[in-house]
Amino acid sequence: MIAPVLPTYARAPVAFERGEGPYLFSTDGRKFLDFTAGIAVNALGHAHPHLVAALTDQAGKLWHTSNLFEVPGQRRLAERLVAATFADTVFFCNSGAEALECSIKMARKYHAARGEPERYRLITFEGAFHGRTLATIAAGGQKKYLEGFGPLVDGFDQVAFGDLAAVKKMIGPQTAGVLIEPIQGEGGVRAVPRETMRALRSLCDEHGLLLVLDEVQSGMARTGKLFAHEWSGITPDIMAIAKALGGGFPVGACLATERAATGMTAGVHGSTFGGNPLAMAVANAVLDIVFEPAFVARVEQIGNYLKQQLAMVVDKNRDAIEDVRGQGLLLGLKCKVANTELVTALRERGMLVVGAGDNVVRLVPPLTITEDHVREAIGILNDACASLTHRPTKDAAK
Repeated sequence: MIAPVLPTYARAPVAFERGEGPYLFSTDGRKFLDFTAGIAVNALGHAHPHLVAALTDQAGKLWHTSNLFEVPGQRRLAERLVAATFADTVFFCNSGAEALECSIKMARKYHAARGEPERYRLITFEGAFHGRTLATIAAGGQKKYLEGFGPLVDGFDQVAFGDLAAVKKMIGPQTAGVLIEPIQGEGGVRAVPRETMRALRSLCDEHGLLLVLDEVQSGMARTGKLFAHEWSGITPDIMAIAKALGGGFPVGACLATERAATGMTAGVHGSTFGGNPLAMAVANAVLDIVFEPAFVARVEQIGNYLKQQLAMVVDKNRDAIEDVRGQGLLLGLKCKVANTELVTALRERGMLVVGAGDNVVRLVPPLTITEDHVREAIGILNDACASLTHRPTKDAAK
């Protein structure tokens, strides 16, 4: 008999009833150091007082009106994002997948509005993850997400990760742009080299293409810059963000230049819930914290400290882990043991992490963690790694 909740998730056997800062507390009384943060969502930790106050205050006033009317919180959030980024305009939605859908439609509409509707194809990269809609699974191109869902949504040409020669070869008269994550999260915390990002920007300029970035996971200070593309010194034409933007409340956004937004006029795109007063109140509260003068620099500092400490974990546990990768507080451990085993061993010891492709374990803690939290995590990691390597193998047991 099928469960009341559709069984599309392989859930861990633990449920939580409250959180405080970087900790979660389960219904059976256990305490966990949360280095999953809702998969890079709870950027300010759990029950942050400023976010709680903003949500509570707005909840007593107005929840939803729809986009048939002006929403003052949208204007304020958009103005703040425009002032802080490359963008001239912002569309609000509810998730990263929706932000990517808007980005894909915008890239196509840009060329159609210029009299070139045949230019609708986006070049994407192996290992990408852009969401679970029919368009975004086609953009990601991963078989495990595509199987059983019928014909692929047309319009995506995938090349090997970071392969500039393949990108150049793929560009044709139907190409509209390039869609890429500056750091692949789900794909194994693989960072695109900065010189590659700069080369992609140049290729797009040379061929009249749009550079579309997926910063759903890498954005909002996660890497030690407000957005990961800033490390390369380039700007995109369109960018999808979500996750940390709402600090735990569902908020997504598509940011764009005025030029890229050509054609996105009244009626061509919309969202019933996107940008409602509750969501905007919380997202503006998130920006209050993230836009504090020292916040992003502090994320870079604590991220460097965590990465240094993880390098020592690797050195100490070469039978379990072979490498640390990533930037800021979007980090990954490339495992020699099965990454699922390390995730389980850590959870059994009171630490939550999340798996990724390429046999990687992701560490995406709240951006508010301290050095004390890092040291706590390192102790748990060393213990978990030792438990997985200092044991008889299945072959030896025979």
